[in-house]
Amino acid sequence: MLRGGRRLLASAIPSILPGNVSLQDHDPEIYKHIRAELRRQVEGLELIASENFTSRAVLECLGSITTNKYAEGLPGARYYGGTECVDAIENVCRDRALQAFRLDARQWAVNVQPYSGSPANFAALSAMLQPHERLMGLDLPSGGHLTHGFYTQTRKVSASSLYFESLPYKINSEGFIDYDELERLAMLFKPKLIIAGGSAYPRDWDYKRYRQVCNQVGAKLMVDMAHYSGLVATQLHNDPFEFADIVTTTTHKSLRGPRSGLIFIKKSDTPAGQSGPNPLEERMNNAVFPLLQGGPHMHQVAAVATQLREVMTPAFKLYSQQVKANAAALAAELVKRGYTLSTGGTDNHLMLLNLRPLGLTGNKMEKLFDHAHVTVNKNSIVGDVSAVSPSGLRLGTPALTTRGFTEEHFGQVAEFLHRGIQIGLKLQKPGDKLVDFVAGVKGSPDVKTLSEDVKVFSAAFPFPGFENPFPLK
Repeated sequence: MLRGGRRLLASAIPSILPGNVSLQDHDPEIYKHIRAELRRQVEGLELIASENFTSRAVLECLGSITTNKYAEGLPGARYYGGTECVDAIENVCRDRALQAFRLDARQWAVNVQPYSGSPANFAALSAMLQPHERLMGLDLPSGGHLTHGFYTQTRKVSASSLYFESLPYKINSEGFIDYDELERLAMLFKPKLIIAGGSAYPRDWDYKRYRQVCNQVGAKLMVDMAHYSGLVATQLHNDPFEFADIVTTTTHKSLRGPRSGLIFIKKSDTPAGQSGPNPLEERMNNAVFPLLQGGPHMHQVAAVATQLREVMTPAFKLYSQQVKANAAALAAELVKRGYTLSTGGTDNHLMLLNLRPLGLTGNKMEKLFDHAHVTVNKNSIVGDVSAVSPSGLRLGTPALTTRGFTEEHFGQVAEFLHRGIQIGLKLQKPGDKLVDFVAGVKGSPDVKTLSEDVKVFSAAFPFPGFENPFPLK
């Protein structure tokens, strides 16, 4: 801007624009809470199977200038101007998503705009089903996911059960999926869609059997590989793309990226000789936007793209191999100490520890381990009637593997878990409610000692995304 032939100095502009002030200076309260969360992660043992740590490159994308850019629509067909740069980002992300899972762009399409896994799943259901059409998914207490049609006797818990008619299939008494019962129920229920995949199933999936059942009843097959997509990308788990019509995933679990979602669409229903958009792909894109979402979060799309670049490296293959090796080692160490695991072990990155033989509940032990800087989550086990007070703990290895843990280190993790459970047995009193148990945990010197031991052990390992998170103040 010129005034009298001279450039107007920025100092002459009123100071109404947001300044270049750090979060620590701008908002000390929020800065304090974020640093506390960093401390919790660095000093603790993260064993939640659906969580992971990501790289500095991904974190830079998440904090990038793309955060507030509107880009409704698809690349080349946006509803806003100024999208040429984010168009390029999204195109790279789509190409890399197909490459990472070895997919031919002539046979598969991908939508990289879902905000996370649950919106991706509901978009997929909305594209493939009309309201009140039928679907079948693995029951939540059997290791499925809320978005696969879960409901109770008194409540439609998920929108997938509110807008569609759902019949769950289940695991057998040993904890394995009962494929024969799935087939029997499908023949009776005649669903339009069957969902494979779950959030707490420690074994691999027989997609060929799913496909056979779908073919018998004329159903589409959707696979939700959110938990184990990193293992699929590195060919360490069965490949759902050989049999599925739709595949959805999150990007922040075993894939180790930001929190986001992907939908892969098979182009098999394009009529022979017809050009133009694939019908299912078009319905899927319209379900993501404008049916369910507004503008995509382009910082997430950028972060997914850069993580997918890493997924295609030999280093990530080694990482995924270590995730599985660590899970097998942790499972073996727990069994060696006399504990019971659902299905007896694991094929992937997670396991379910059954506390019922000990008379403990997962919700109590989750609270105890929180106070000991070990993060786990309560989970239903075969025979449970309550998801609020279940008999199990779900344990996963991706996050600690990211920090450099190997089988040897998970032997120590198993010992910490063992110590915590033994403390829980000692603290629990007949008729204890959760609040009573937690009060005992807070005053326990044994829990305090365990907490200090965990902090010392965990702080010896590097933490991704930060050049030096120590010391934490």
